[in-house]
Amino acid sequence: MSRTEVLDREVGRALSALSATAKRGLGDPALAELVVIRASQLNHCAFCLDMHLGIAREHGVSEKQLDLLAAWEEAEGVYDERERAALALTEAVTVLTDRFVPDDVWAAAAKQFDDGQLAHLIGLVVAINNWNRVMVGRRIPPGGYRP
Repeated sequence: MSRTEVLDREVGRALSALSATAKRGLGDPALAELVVIRASQLNHCAFCLDMHLGIAREHGVSEKQLDLLAAWEEAEGVYDERERAALALTEAVTVLTDRFVPDDVWAAAAKQFDDGQLAHLIGLVVAINNWNRVMVGRRIPPGGYRP
């Protein structure tokens, strides 16, 4: 099987189900797209970036938020506290620099999200990290997403 062949259908359905469930449980499609775009930036996944930038625009995410997402920590006033907490948790779970999510990052997210939303946020970060690894690992180029 070549790297660019379609992903096994059963695996693809499972990953899609996880993504959809996590997004529904988070309840904010614009925030969900910011999360998946930020993880995809960190993972250098061009396919997922191309796909989710378009979806984010459909959900009303502003061009300013999309333009400054890679530097969200320095972009005062562009992201609200809830978005900032979600982005910090996304980075902590995606990178796992310290081998765990720092307590202050977890506490900030727990202030903004109830237990169910927090579980879905973590699920969403896990899902996009899986998708990023599948697409980067198989070298799937951007531009192939069809809604």
